Amino acid sequence: MTLGRRYGTETIKIRDIAVDSDLPEKFLELILLELKNARIVESVRGAKGGYRLRRAPEEIRLSEIIRLIDGPLAPFGDADQLRGLITSDPDHRALYSVFLEVRDAAARILESTSVADILDQGSRANKSPSAKTNKKAKKRETISAAQGENKK
Repeated sequence: MTLGRRYGTETIKIRDIAVDSDLPEKFLELILLELKNARIVESVRGAKGGYRLRRAPEEIRLSEIIRLIDGPLAPFGDADQLRGLITSDPDHRALYSVFLEVRDAAARILESTSVADILDQGSRANKSPSAKTNKKAKKRETISAAQGENKK
């Protein structure tokens, strides 16, 4: 999401992405390498080097990223595998049909959602009065809990 938020600006160093995303740098390196090989991101060498998106966030679908990093879109396997099980295992045909429906629904959502959509939803949630109220309430709960621990 960091690369999407900063699309159209300078490159971003991997350590800055790691800090912003709260991910270990080594783990992030592996993800960025996959994204680079798929031509979703590009890297620039040198003192001003780093990573940036090759395409606009509106053009990058979540399905593309998930398939690249995790493989099939749903935990039930890929669609062809499920279709094969539906025809070859009559005792469990109904169960595999449900799994296929779940997989297809997840695929439709992920294929119609872009990185920009996620960024827009996140920025709206952070600006909403309820988000601010929830953050304040959580902060008060944390402070109250800490004060309770200090009394013990």
